[in-house]
Amino acid sequence: MKISANLSMLFTELPMVERVVAASAAGFDGVEIQFPYEVPAIRMKEALEAAGLPLRLINLPAGDLMTGGWGLAAVPARQAEFDQALDDALSYAAMVRPVLVNVLPGRLADGVTRECALQTLVANLRKTADAFALLGIAVVCEAVNTTDMPGFLINSSEQLDELLGMVNHANCSAQFDFYHMAMQGEEISAGLERLKGRVGHAQFADCPGRGAPGSGSLDFVNALKALKSSGYSGWIGAEYKPGEQGTLASLGWMDEMRRVLS
Repeated sequence: MKISANLSMLFTELPMVERVVAASAAGFDGVEIQFPYEVPAIRMKEALEAAGLPLRLINLPAGDLMTGGWGLAAVPARQAEFDQALDDALSYAAMVRPVLVNVLPGRLADGVTRECALQTLVANLRKTADAFALLGIAVVCEAVNTTDMPGFLINSSEQLDELLGMVNHANCSAQFDFYHMAMQGEEISAGLERLKGRVGHAQFADCPGRGAPGSGSLDFVNALKALKSSGYSGWIGAEYKPGEQGTLASLGWMDEMRRVLS
């Protein structure tokens, strides 16, 4: 199992393209970026090739989600915006070739029933999975805790399991984030067992605080063993806040994690 650096949260003291080189020098196997779109795709492609690292994952553009809004994927009134986001992501991905694209469900919008929001999300996930299958790129969708993002539509492994069943698409699977599930009070092992065979990507940060492993109370050894026991053999992304110590000083977890995952 290989480890990727989420460059939206790590090495943030550097410009984005320089973070790719920094991740390579620090020993990561690849990188992922939440929203890379401010960097021209050709420039990002060149940076990845120069560093010799694969791009594991990017997110589909999510509108106003990261600034407190509803996002795009589950809001019927924002269908045109979602379709444009999908087109933009397809164009970008055709150049930078991520292995995965993550679609964030977003928050339940005012005046929209949960049933209607889910129907919209399911249709958009199917549309996205179809479109990216033509590029050989897989699609994932994740649950996000409601402390950090109040009102998030999909916030537990149970809801994610239900969603994947509704989507029922070979090119759509789960992104499982240790931090978000721990913040929801879920047992990591139980969530992984529920989603067994349908996890396309995993991510981690300690809980609470979303810091590096060892900064909180999450039992990483048992969580990683549960990940292996579930049959998952993909990559795991470091998506945490290194704090004032900086990214390089926060990487004391890496050797132990590789030992557990080997």
